[in-house]
Amino acid sequence: MINDNTAINKLGESRGNRGKGRKKGSQNKNTHEIKSMIMAALDKVGGEEYFVTQALENPVAFLGLIGKILPKEVSAELSGNMNISSITRTIIDPKAML
Repeated sequence: MINDNTAINKLGESRGNRGKGRKKGSQNKNTHEIKSMIMAALDKVGGEEYFVTQALENPVAFLGLIGKILPKEVSAELSGNMNISSITRTIIDPKAML
């Protein structure tokens, strides 16, 4: 016998605990705590200045980090007439920017 508090699907079977988890998009407790610890550690080592140092001294690791935080896809909706006359690529020495 099924008690009155149990959800029943169309086939008459009990749903149990399905659908009672975290809301879509919410972080679990551990992920939130780890991110908080990372931010606290970053504050202790210098914040933005630390990232600048890492970009200069360890560019491969720094660019790996950038690849993790940038969106995988960018979508845009363009309207109107657009004529592209040229595309250029400029290589910049990050040390020259300091």
